[in-house]
Amino acid sequence: MRLHRGQPPKRFDRNVVVIGAGSAGLVSAYVATTLRARVTLVEERAMGGDCLNTGCVPSKALIHAARIATQARAAGSSGIATGDITVDFAAVMRKVQDAINRVAPHDSAERYRNMGVDVRLGKARILDPWTVDIEGEQLSTRAIIIATGAEPLIPPLPGLAECEYFTSDTLWSLSRQPRKLLVLGGGPIGCELSQAFSRLGSDVTQVEMADRVLLREDHEVSDFVAGRLRGDGVDLQLDHQALRIEDSPEGRVLVCAQDGNEVRLGFDTLLVAVGRKPRTEGFGLEALGIPAPHTVETNAYLQTLYPNIYACGDVTSPYQFTHAAAHEAWHATVNALFAPLPRLKVDHSLVPAVTFVDPEVARIGLNENAALARDIEYEVTRYELSDLDRALTENSALGFVKVLTVPGKDRILGATIVGQHAGELLAEFALAMRYRLGLGKLLSVVHAYPTWSEANKYTAGAWKRKHAPERVLRLIERYHGWRRRSLLPLSPLVRGRRSRT
Repeated sequence: MRLHRGQPPKRFDRNVVVIGAGSAGLVSAYVATTLRARVTLVEERAMGGDCLNTGCVPSKALIHAARIATQARAAGSSGIATGDITVDFAAVMRKVQDAINRVAPHDSAERYRNMGVDVRLGKARILDPWTVDIEGEQLSTRAIIIATGAEPLIPPLPGLAECEYFTSDTLWSLSRQPRKLLVLGGGPIGCELSQAFSRLGSDVTQVEMADRVLLREDHEVSDFVAGRLRGDGVDLQLDHQALRIEDSPEGRVLVCAQDGNEVRLGFDTLLVAVGRKPRTEGFGLEALGIPAPHTVETNAYLQTLYPNIYACGDVTSPYQFTHAAAHEAWHATVNALFAPLPRLKVDHSLVPAVTFVDPEVARIGLNENAALARDIEYEVTRYELSDLDRALTENSALGFVKVLTVPGKDRILGATIVGQHAGELLAEFALAMRYRLGLGKLLSVVHAYPTWSEANKYTAGAWKRKHAPERVLRLIERYHGWRRRSLLPLSPLVRGRRSRT
């Protein structure tokens, strides 16, 4: 691939131009302006990107409403009579939009302009390694950060183009509740939305071509989530490969291959949730020859083919999480602003992942699948939430904490938590792994009773019991036996004497 051979200008208009105002772009602009650099932030669509407008914020608001509906139906188990539960779907979707509106000021152009960022709403195109065109105006810049994010992946499924369908980007325009919703995909987005819509009253069928959902999780986690989905009314169809969409007298159907047979699944609303793909086209990468066969290719410092052009977030990351994008953005921005000083390598080893089904699934570091794939030896310590007092008081004693450690040692290789508040509980393990604190150190921390976080301490205690020093304990046992037979004087305090301080 030939590099652009032009010469940089003698002076630059900006220290950095950031393309994209989603999670990665906003953090890049924030870091740059905090470090007193002159920065321009360009957004073609909407400030806040997918996370605010079509991803994290609206989906969690919908999941919250679905959880309330489920809790209301189960209120009788706590002695509270609620009567029949009615879901006003249009009102739920208005509350979802309200959640977006409440968070939006945090990501607004006004807020970032007040910080000192030059915010431009329009299309950006990289002309050369030092020049960005923004709606006809050309700015020279010492560095460029590409933070254009990702978008839903649309499979080449026959009949799909002729069928009105939704994605996680377009779903939020719904005002009428789907009667018969078909969700295509068994990843985190598909599982979260299948459960939420079923709890809100839709007849949901979820289709996954693999033999389990959440393929990045351990098998027992996949099985747990599948059971929860089915328990909430989702008709989960595994090992079903989508072949085509057809019209029938009863309406549209998805035709799937399953065990050598064709299965027909009817629907009136289709949600495609089979993954996401980076936005790599339309802003000049092709002309510069920057490789982007799937994601924008970068090195460990988040540099592209050109050392002053960086990429971060979903457009390049193997982890399509808001927090991963922010983590990368910090590294990319510091490297861009202070090159050629010593650079910072981005470390993805401790990026937490949370799937917001109910109960939640949270993971950091290695799970058993990853350890086996990498041939890493490990030891498993497990604690069942059915033993946790707080879980029992809330009738939520489902799930477990599972920690992988170095065999014979308390150094944590990874943790998986399945249960209520799993994403919150994971933070303690994230901190411990970041600062190399073993399970022994977690065990020494006083956790308030009764709290969910005690599950972490009890997991550490389970590890400690497995590794109790039996020889030392036998000596201590003999010592206590000797003490029971000993005529050794008792302490002065017990004998009634006042001890001196």
